[in-house]
Amino acid sequence: MVDLGGQYAGIKDRVGDAIADILESSSFINGPEVHAFQAELEEYLGVKHVIPCGNGTDALQIAMMGLGLKPGDEVITADFTFAATVEVIALLRLTPVLVDVYPDSFNIDVSAIERAITPRTKAIVPVHLFGQCAHMEAILELAEKHGLYVIEDNAQAIGANYTFENGKKQKAGTLGHVGATSFFPSKNLGAYGDGGAIFTNDDALAHTLRGIVNHGMYERYHHDVVGVNSRLDSIQAAVLRAKLPKLDEYCDKRRAAARKYSAAFDGIEGIIVPKTVANCEGICDTCDCHVFHQYTLRIGNGKRDGLARHLGEKQIPFGIYYPIPLHKQKAYADERYDENDFTVTNRLVDEVISLPMHTELDDDQIDYITKTVIEFVAG
Repeated sequence: MVDLGGQYAGIKDRVGDAIADILESSSFINGPEVHAFQAELEEYLGVKHVIPCGNGTDALQIAMMGLGLKPGDEVITADFTFAATVEVIALLRLTPVLVDVYPDSFNIDVSAIERAITPRTKAIVPVHLFGQCAHMEAILELAEKHGLYVIEDNAQAIGANYTFENGKKQKAGTLGHVGATSFFPSKNLGAYGDGGAIFTNDDALAHTLRGIVNHGMYERYHHDVVGVNSRLDSIQAAVLRAKLPKLDEYCDKRRAAARKYSAAFDGIEGIIVPKTVANCEGICDTCDCHVFHQYTLRIGNGKRDGLARHLGEKQIPFGIYYPIPLHKQKAYADERYDENDFTVTNRLVDEVISLPMHTELDDDQIDYITKTVIEFVAG
């Protein structure tokens, strides 16, 4: 699904030199590489504050802790996503409220958010799934109307731009009150281990978050807030510093691969290709709204599972993200949920399949993959 070895070849010398310097200095935690990466990512994103942390799940949890959400507060998020999003809500004894998604973008349905708002609702967590933003303009308007926080789960869309109706562009993860991302190795901007970060333009919130990530300390052994131990280590920061200047190039390569995939599947009955939305239609040469962390097809006519077996027989990697909706997971099941409220998600889990997507895909690989898919679906 990813070729991290091929990508490493292009940054090998810089990564090696940086790691050697860290080993010589022994500045393994909160060293100069971490501070430099923080500043460079702030500049890239156009955001005032980046707070590095241990992983993307921690980033979401710390963001919610920093906002002062209390047990019992309701937090609305998408049913069709990875469990980490709802996991941290439950861990903090908040009340997760799952809602349906759009069938074209796979992102949270704004009308479903609005229907789910109650007097106990305190926050919305839009997940920028597979590499493009949720409908943030409408979500921000809805949040302002009801006095809600917006916490962006940007684990899959770093580098993507969101285009407002007036043409203004802003980086994913910087639009809400706070954003969270993951630097898991397979991400578009991935470390060689775990890592994450939190983004905000709110000075007071940033101060609180910086204390939380480090045991609640601003001064050693003075614990001003309840915190956790979640710090990005220097070696991971060095890897991320080597990759950050190439992030736009990496995203361009993914978009180019997506265009080739979609062109090959054009007109094939039973295959629905991914679509970019929100004032950035289609998969075009200039589109920067989608960074294709995943290239996810919808396969109709009940053929998805058969295609998965066929790809396995042909030694083509694939992913099914996600096979079980969160509202049907044992840990998050709730009698409040009505299956009629999840018609899109319940359909998607039977149709979606993701093809290999990374910076090193070449035309021969794409040709082999697409022909293998078509021969099964159209056969």
